[in-house]
Amino acid sequence: MTTDPTNHITRRTVLQVAGAVAAAAIAPTFGVAHAASTAGPQPGDRVFLTNEDSNTLTAIDPVRDEVIGTVNLTSFDEDPRPPFRFVTGGVTPAHGEMIQKPLYHGAISIHGCVPSPDSRIFATCGRGTSNLYLVDTTTLKVIGNRANPQASDKTSPEILTSGVLVGREPHEPIFTRNGKEIWVAVRGEDRIAVVDVAKARAESSGDLPRGSSVRGFIPTLIGPAMVWFSAKGETAFVISQKLPCIEVLSVRYDANGFSSVEHKATIDTSKEDKFGFAPFVKLAPNGEEFWISQKLADAVSVYSASENHGLRDYIKLGERARPNHVEFVSNERASVAYVTFARVDDDGPDGVASSRIAIVDRSVKPGKRQVVGDFFSHGREAHGIWTDPSNTKLYVAHELDALPGTPNAGQTVCTVFDVADPFKPRFIRQIPLGSLDLPSGKLRNKKSINLVYVRPGSPSETA
Repeated sequence: MTTDPTNHITRRTVLQVAGAVAAAAIAPTFGVAHAASTAGPQPGDRVFLTNEDSNTLTAIDPVRDEVIGTVNLTSFDEDPRPPFRFVTGGVTPAHGEMIQKPLYHGAISIHGCVPSPDSRIFATCGRGTSNLYLVDTTTLKVIGNRANPQASDKTSPEILTSGVLVGREPHEPIFTRNGKEIWVAVRGEDRIAVVDVAKARAESSGDLPRGSSVRGFIPTLIGPAMVWFSAKGETAFVISQKLPCIEVLSVRYDANGFSSVEHKATIDTSKEDKFGFAPFVKLAPNGEEFWISQKLADAVSVYSASENHGLRDYIKLGERARPNHVEFVSNERASVAYVTFARVDDDGPDGVASSRIAIVDRSVKPGKRQVVGDFFSHGREAHGIWTDPSNTKLYVAHELDALPGTPNAGQTVCTVFDVADPFKPRFIRQIPLGSLDLPSGKLRNKKSINLVYVRPGSPSETA
């Protein structure tokens, strides 16, 4: 592992930015215990999905389980002249053609998504545009958009911000526990971009120069896919989609809440994952374990979050399961982990092809845990998954559309489950994501990747 030559940061202390300006926190003070609301879906709660092919964000009301809006991260309708329009001459171009249109500066391949510690904003990445956007979870507005001077009934009323440029192929962002920074795993490189959240708001709005919110870069293993912090934020697990290893970082914070980092350990995962393709990591609710999906190994590995970071469990999921994300549900009946499968099986409900979701009993002693059951996701290629604060309702995102001959044929769908009994999830419904109505036509929300449940103003899972 090498030092980033553009920043002249030593390997022992890979990020120390001097002279950081104190900024108002967007989340509660670091290190203070929070009493999170554990009630079921409430008015104002939101479920957000990132739609990679349409470059849109779908917002769902979890009380009614209906789409309440679509956040536009495209720029098709900003210019009224035909060469720059989404639809020209009544013809809707293919997605690949749309994003190659002259002067298109909208997002390409919206992917990662994570809420701030106070759930008031979330961060999402454009993999193809190498940038980071911030979105207000209450207003559904992209922070930094400005009024379109050419606006009319035939154009978009806003011009999309360019957000914050962070590097080639940003995959997943994560907030530090105090909400001061966003760390972005730059998968196309070998580093993590560290972004000052308060400055990112100003940079996105054009009130600060381009690049001024990036505090620096943390050199790391190649192909970093995602980062997640320990409960107190003093340890960060970095996984890779190019190497069979995990990098563990020690994190300290200055008086203003900004981080400095030291390399702590490198964990060799080649025995568990010879392909070195780990796309997802998340800390268990008790703060004791990091769970990591190893997609090409068809397995999930569980590592201790304590000092030695030893392997606690290696859970095989079945041939070609191709695990995507992990979510935890703990309530009065049981404590489980759910793992979404990219694999699509033909023997789904009512004979319709569907992916599965594995159920792992977390109450079993570490070292003995295994898959105890599964259930169909009622969609194809299940990806993002998140529970509500009461841990009794579950939402699942899907990459592929519902099949012809089914009620929501041709639609990307989010599915909802009652998980009051975590071992016996009960399917509630499919939510078709529909389209974004642009002045020049409809843009179908397509290929959902990430999904997060937020309760604005309440501590999120990053708090």
